[in-house]
Amino acid sequence: MNKQQIIALGAASVLFLILFFGFDIIPEKQKELEKSRMLKIESTSVDNLIKAAFKELDKSKSSMIEAMNHDLEKTGTDTIKRIELLKSISGIWYESKFPAIAGSYAQEIAELVKSEESWSIAGTTYAICVKNATEEKTKEFCSKRAIQSFEKAISLAPDAIEPRINLAICYVDNPDKDNPMQGILMLRDLNKQHPKNVTVLNQLGRLALQTKQYDKALERLEAAIQLEPDNKNTNCLLATVYQETGNQAKADEYNKKCVN
Repeated sequence: MNKQQIIALGAASVLFLILFFGFDIIPEKQKELEKSRMLKIESTSVDNLIKAAFKELDKSKSSMIEAMNHDLEKTGTDTIKRIELLKSISGIWYESKFPAIAGSYAQEIAELVKSEESWSIAGTTYAICVKNATEEKTKEFCSKRAIQSFEKAISLAPDAIEPRINLAICYVDNPDKDNPMQGILMLRDLNKQHPKNVTVLNQLGRLALQTKQYDKALERLEAAIQLEPDNKNTNCLLATVYQETGNQAKADEYNKKCVN
């Protein structure tokens, strides 16, 4: 390679780096196509879940879903009618114990309604899927969708604590391999910000119980029961802690409020 070729190659390299790091050279239309392609990949995943579920679904329910999906295609610009149909379809899938699919319809509702509540419902539905999923790919699908849904809810209502708690629980139920403590740290941070929030105290108590840190569990749960004496979750958790630590009298005392 002669000197002129080396200079030309160097100039081309510099130009490439300037373009790559200094400018957004991807056309807007191409960006939209890429976004569409990614959505199509996700949609195919949902379609695969639906195809598999239809093989197990009761025939009467599958007929109802098919009929409502047909009506869905004819809604056009009638958003209210579309939302009602989506709610009905989501409800049937949920009752049939397919929360991943129910969540996808709840997500479509949230995209139309654009409210914290609608995104929280979608996130909660996906979160139930995470807890119940038997296949890892379904669990991962629901976990990612749950996190995205709760993040959307938080962006719409930054001061609301419930979606933040639910987001933290998502990371607890399906920890990130690179940051396994993320969910616990989020709950601890929420506890510092909201020391009297019973839901946060219960979650921290539950985690301490799971790891057999009974003193920490009692500390959190006793604080929670002082705030809400009739909270069923707190009473149930306290009954379990005292059962595990051999205090049967206390376990029986809290168990009475747990079952009622």
